[in-house]
Amino acid sequence: MAAAGAAITRPGPAIRRGENIVGRLRRAQTTGCGLTRGTQISEELLKERDKQAKWNSIPLLLHKLYEGSHPNSDFSKCQGILKEISPLLSMEAMAIVTDDKKSNPEFPYPNTYTFDLFGGVDLLVEILMRPSLFPQRKKHKIGDELIKDCLSILYNTCICTEGVTKRLAERNDFVLFLFTLMTNKKTFLQTATLIEDILGVKKEMIQLEDIPNLASLVSSFDQQQLANFCRILSVTISELDTGNDDKYTLLAKDAQQKKSQSPSRAEINQATLLNIPGFIERLCKLATRKVSESTGTATFLQELEEWYTWLDNALVLDALMRVAHEETEQSGTESSDESGLVNPTPRTQLPHSMNIMHEIMYKVEVLYVLCVLLMGRQRNQVHKMIAEFKLIPGLNNLFDKLIWRKHPASTLVLHGHNQNCDCSPDISLKIQFLRLLQSFSDHHENKYLLLNSQELNELSAISLKASIPEVEAVLNTDRSLVCDGKKGLLTRLLQVMKKEPVESSFRFWQARAVESFLRGVTSYADQMFLLKRGLLEHILYCIVDSECKSRDVLQSYFDLLGELMKFNIDAFKKFNKYITTEEKFQVFLNQINSSLVDSNMLVRCIALSLDRFDSQSDDIKVAEVLSECRLLSYMTQGSVQMSFLFKLVNIIHVQTLTQENVSCLNTSLVVLMLARRKGRLPYYLQTIRDMECVEKYPGFILNNFHSLLRFWQQHYLNKDKDSTCLENDWTLLDRKTIHLHNPSTPDIKKFTPERTIIIVLDRGETLQRPQKGKRACWDIPYGKF
Repeated sequence: MAAAGAAITRPGPAIRRGENIVGRLRRAQTTGCGLTRGTQISEELLKERDKQAKWNSIPLLLHKLYEGSHPNSDFSKCQGILKEISPLLSMEAMAIVTDDKKSNPEFPYPNTYTFDLFGGVDLLVEILMRPSLFPQRKKHKIGDELIKDCLSILYNTCICTEGVTKRLAERNDFVLFLFTLMTNKKTFLQTATLIEDILGVKKEMIQLEDIPNLASLVSSFDQQQLANFCRILSVTISELDTGNDDKYTLLAKDAQQKKSQSPSRAEINQATLLNIPGFIERLCKLATRKVSESTGTATFLQELEEWYTWLDNALVLDALMRVAHEETEQSGTESSDESGLVNPTPRTQLPHSMNIMHEIMYKVEVLYVLCVLLMGRQRNQVHKMIAEFKLIPGLNNLFDKLIWRKHPASTLVLHGHNQNCDCSPDISLKIQFLRLLQSFSDHHENKYLLLNSQELNELSAISLKASIPEVEAVLNTDRSLVCDGKKGLLTRLLQVMKKEPVESSFRFWQARAVESFLRGVTSYADQMFLLKRGLLEHILYCIVDSECKSRDVLQSYFDLLGELMKFNIDAFKKFNKYITTEEKFQVFLNQINSSLVDSNMLVRCIALSLDRFDSQSDDIKVAEVLSECRLLSYMTQGSVQMSFLFKLVNIIHVQTLTQENVSCLNTSLVVLMLARRKGRLPYYLQTIRDMECVEKYPGFILNNFHSLLRFWQQHYLNKDKDSTCLENDWTLLDRKTIHLHNPSTPDIKKFTPERTIIIVLDRGETLQRPQKGKRACWDIPYGKF
């Protein structure tokens, strides 16, 4: 009823002397008093002012539209009026797509501004919603074409006129009503596009369970509609970004968690989706379906160059594909979900490149939804389902021909973008694919589905040769669900990783995906599988020999190197064979020291590995590597470890701790733990106090460290955290908790070298509180502990 009530005129203050029509409308929009719509102004006055004000008859057309759109009106007249208005607005919307700059910066899109100013947006919302508010005569039912025109005009107004989208987003009744229009194939595309725009600016996330008949709605979608719907779902299942950096500090996160113990709306929406029968299965089918290969490579690249100059958004491509699909149906051709979009009849033949782009754009959205669900509270349920529906083997079959196909970078540049822009469909697909692999592998036994049967046998052979038990997850892997073909998905990823250009942004995501395969309990067989494929040499080349300057890429390679080398004497031997000169070694050390936030995971790995190797010094192989390896010899020096500790403690503070740099705190604790085991903890703490005296600032290091330890205790060991995952790798360390004498007293005098600091921690991340009787799942996919 809210839409119908908008037509009632509120009593307002008297008209101000000298105030024109536009001023009155603006004042009404600001105060809520006075004129509520332009149709309340007489038609004669509008005619008189139209030419002088350059309104292009839009207020007059809206006046006619209002008069002809009362309940039970003949809406055929309305459609004719909208046909006159629509070109005026679509022309301005197209100017945005083509980056056509306007001469008047204050009113760059006057037609859409005038349309909104004179109440056009509110009027179209009323027309759309009237069937749900008033009973309609059948012969006067609003037609599909009228609905499409209303939606298109609303969308054009949203993208051209600031504030319109936010106003629509505030009307929950209208947002939920839009979902009911998605049941009609003829209006689906325009509805989905408008919903996506509105949800993108909505302050409060909608709840999917409030959508009427959601399960039946989703089940009615064909594959094309379901893929489009994923673009909408991506907004409803991801946590909202407030743009406030402070939100991402661990202090702020802990405070937020204390305030709200109940699941977020995004988590509730994820659970709602999983309860829809067949939803995950359909997403897996859509993500892994193939594209027709009827066009040769040369023609394909030529077509790409032609079409990429103006295909700047998915809406244009969707519209073209829909036309082709509709004409195919009209020609009497029966087509399934999988073939109808990619095999049009000859009379509607579209360039093959468009078919591929169409498929890529959809796969980006589908992979994103699956990735988010893999990181949610129901992670194990999602894992089981996507394994059962063979998502990983399907992606493996698409790897060479669609996901990582070869093409000149110059042909993939969209209008107004550069070739490294993440807006490119090809680049987005690759990134979403790598993020999915990372989420899928991270601390989950299903990660071995990334291999084929022959590669699983290779893991078993490595364990047998090393006389160590096979990994239980390898033995339990269902061979019918693994990758088929000559190479598994992990091996294919390693191959393209080695060929990637030096400055490619994909290096970061590739390293993260491979690292996630190694994360969890350290597996010698997994490490050797990757070492045999030259991964260590490739990482060292990137760190030492290449000209890579990206801190993100270098950080990802340091992290991967740490996982690859941890406790593995063969890896350290290979390291020494590659770093053959002192010059190379100094370059490597300079890279480590230039940013400990990026490299501290590797420092921790070396410290832990050295501690284990010291206990195995009776082994001839271990003793040989200990004596020859530059890196291990360097880390045995107490002054070096002390230097790392000093730097790590100084670059972090409780107020600035984030998921990214908290690993520096944990690495510093490892150094102190290992020192305590060797009886050197009092010496380390006293050395820090001596450094404070040299700096003439007693307590500035230990006071800060004391605060960090107190925070660590509160953050990881409270009842809202599961700390069992913090004990996976460090089996050589005592399983005890942090204990600080007189923890309520921050006085530095109470924190002396003689007092004991007993600590234990392990590789991990911020953990969600697990459901009763279940293991914790990972909250943040790309942070590091």
